[in-house]
Amino acid sequence: MATYLDFEKSIKNLDEDIANAKIKGDTPAVEILEKNLTKEISKVYKNLNDYQKLQLARHPDRPYAMDYIRLILDDAYQIHGDRAFRDDEAMLAYMGYIAGHKVIVIGQQKGRGTKYKLKRNFGMPHPEGYRKALRIAKMAEKFDIPILFLIDTPGAYPGLEAEERGQSEAIARNLYELSDLKAKTLAVVIGEGGSGGALAIGVADKMVMMRYSVFSVISPEGCAAILWNDPLKQENATKAMKITADDLYRLKLIDAVLDEPIVGAHRDKVGAANAIKEYFVNFLTEMDNLSTEERLKRRLDKILSVGAYEEL
Repeated sequence: MATYLDFEKSIKNLDEDIANAKIKGDTPAVEILEKNLTKEISKVYKNLNDYQKLQLARHPDRPYAMDYIRLILDDAYQIHGDRAFRDDEAMLAYMGYIAGHKVIVIGQQKGRGTKYKLKRNFGMPHPEGYRKALRIAKMAEKFDIPILFLIDTPGAYPGLEAEERGQSEAIARNLYELSDLKAKTLAVVIGEGGSGGALAIGVADKMVMMRYSVFSVISPEGCAAILWNDPLKQENATKAMKITADDLYRLKLIDAVLDEPIVGAHRDKVGAANAIKEYFVNFLTEMDNLSTEERLKRRLDKILSVGAYEEL
């Protein structure tokens, strides 16, 4: 069963009408209703506010990292473990081919259904997840294999055991090491980019976001609780924080907004996967025209351009 958000009620009604018309075998009615559905989808999705985009980024039917891996990666082979503590199921790593290019894909996975949400820890990696990502990134560097990072997490796991095993150090180490990694790297926010937990696999030659993804230093609910002492003011917080792809591109914090299907990735998973695949192939072509030194300088310049500071 498809899941519909509050602002998708008109779309839900038309979907149900189409399903009933098909059961009755009323072909003319189906054709008319499908045309009406196309118009309604265009009308609804072209007028989304920031909070509605946040809802889409968290949509339960939205493709997760594993969905994209299955759709775009050929001859996929999974890589496990940080070689220090354990294999974190919230952080996936696969080697394979995208359009004939050997690549390593590292992504955060939320999981569907209670069993797999618990297995994936709701997409919140422990420190061993970030150490696993770094170990595999260093392996990619050794063999000159490009890396595609897929970001989708509410944040790094804040539990006691994660802190005991050095969560903040693991994230800081990734930021430091990935900033100087010689491998070609592309980071794509596919859903929810939550704070340092997302940034820990987001330092790359290019960082881009899907049309209906978000990236924030704190969740809107957390922001509302701190600023207004009312988590229910999350809609106000979403607008104030400027966390949508369009906002971050306007602020020059990301390199591009990927042309996710206008109907949303949850309604067109293949179209969304093709958008990532096409951008990644074009990214490799662009990076192949640069020397390693030029790439690293561009990456460093981009990092240093974030924010404002003054040298005394």
